[in-house]
Amino acid sequence: MIPKEVLQQIRRIQIVTSRMVSDVFSGQYQSVFKGKGIEFDEVREYQVGDEIRFIDWNVTARMGHPYVKKFVEERELTVMLLLDLSGSFYFGTVNKLKRQIAAEICCVLALSAIRNNDKVGLLIFTDRIEKFVPPKKGLRHVLRIVREALYCSPQGRKTDIPLALEYLNKVCRRSTVSFIISDFYTEGLERSLSIASKRHDLISITITDPKEIDLPDIGIAKFYDPETQKIFSLDTSDIRLRQAFRQNALKIMDRRKKVFDRLGLDTVDIHCNIPYNHTLFRFFRMRERRLR
Repeated sequence: MIPKEVLQQIRRIQIVTSRMVSDVFSGQYQSVFKGKGIEFDEVREYQVGDEIRFIDWNVTARMGHPYVKKFVEERELTVMLLLDLSGSFYFGTVNKLKRQIAAEICCVLALSAIRNNDKVGLLIFTDRIEKFVPPKKGLRHVLRIVREALYCSPQGRKTDIPLALEYLNKVCRRSTVSFIISDFYTEGLERSLSIASKRHDLISITITDPKEIDLPDIGIAKFYDPETQKIFSLDTSDIRLRQAFRQNALKIMDRRKKVFDRLGLDTVDIHCNIPYNHTLFRFFRMRERRLR
């Protein structure tokens, strides 16, 4: 039995994200994520401008005048949401935890998918596979995805993206549109991303809290690392410490960007202090212009 407050939160996310999808994302989603092929639709009479290579000679001979084969795009896609729920996602200094923002993004993408008659599935991972929800259609299925994204209790604390991509390749034999939602605080990604990107249309969605870049000046403070579960103290009034912290954070982000660029992966950089709908909208617009 799902607690009443859980249902209320899921319902709230559904209402908020449904408006976003209706107003902005649904049409753009269809224009930037195309089917992988074409399929035969019907035979019709030849019209001026039709390509000769599509003439159906059997029907033409039978009817006494030209007929052509008509094809349509094989529209239906499978969308996979790969959600990192390692310890670092239980952090947030701007209204919401990174995990809550990730759940809302999952809802936006899942609603966009089902409104275009696509299947959508969910793979939750840490340093192990925590949950796999096979791709399906329907609003009830989307609400299940949101519930799992919000309330799944992971057993692992660390991050293993290569493991998640290997699992994706095993359970999804055919090509998918796969969104990897993570903060990507891990090493050794390039080989696994390269292998997976040859089969799937991979899009990385990074979620970063502003305090992960700029350490606040709050004097001597205790910090807890949720992935290693270590507690340590830092004197945040030390300007050299804050500068070193910022430089290290920017170095990690730059290294990550270079990996994505080398592989030609599309990337959506979500910052917790900027409404994510604006960032997603810009991504859709950018990808739409590139595919024209």
